[in-house]
Amino acid sequence: MRILSFNIQTGVDTQHYHHYVTQSWKHVLPNRESLKNLNEISQLINDYDFVGLQEVDAGSLRTGFVDQTEYMAQRAHFPHWYRQINRKIGKISQHSNAMLSRYQPGEICEHKLPGLPGRGALLVKLGESDNPLVFCIIHLALGRRARERQMDFISGLLSNYQHNIVMGDMNCDADAPELLELMQQANLCQPATGEPTFPSWQPKRNLDHILLSPSLQVRQVRPLNFGVSDHLPLHMELEIPADIKLGS
Repeated sequence: MRILSFNIQTGVDTQHYHHYVTQSWKHVLPNRESLKNLNEISQLINDYDFVGLQEVDAGSLRTGFVDQTEYMAQRAHFPHWYRQINRKIGKISQHSNAMLSRYQPGEICEHKLPGLPGRGALLVKLGESDNPLVFCIIHLALGRRARERQMDFISGLLSNYQHNIVMGDMNCDADAPELLELMQQANLCQPATGEPTFPSWQPKRNLDHILLSPSLQVRQVRPLNFGVSDHLPLHMELEIPADIKLGS
């Protein structure tokens, strides 16, 4: 199974720190470059079985009212997709987490994370209800104390399941105490090599992670050199246990 986690920054191509200021208008007004970048992302994800996205727009002024998840799902031929709107600013923006899947989810749950409004966890269960493969797509807070509360909440969400995958922009490095605490509480491993994913033009920090239960065997994990956001996408190939029946 091939999976990908990617903070796409709503398709805004950032190549330098000063672009956060000089190109800030791209985060509130539509531009042709974003649609071009969405097309490139769609081409990339076409090779994957499950994709978790952060900083996706659900269709507002800045995207020309294009629902980015639906747009990419159609271009990459994903039969199943869903987006969780976490922060809505009128008609200007609709910040979301999103999933695209080749397998039909048995259940999709939205959860608001503790802390200031605007952060959420998208829980997706694939396979049979008594033994699902559970994906949790997250984009965590910038502050450490808020992340601690959010990770404690996520640990509780996963407590009843055996096969878990937590993926997303966690806004902390692999050795952050709060991330290590989540791994201990939820019995998760971090197979990534520690290669940085942010900023995409000169990566220095590994803010993007895929954590998973010991029951899932990893064949490969690495960030991809794909600079159409301020983050790099994180690629992983997994072997799924035979007792998990994903269906189609």
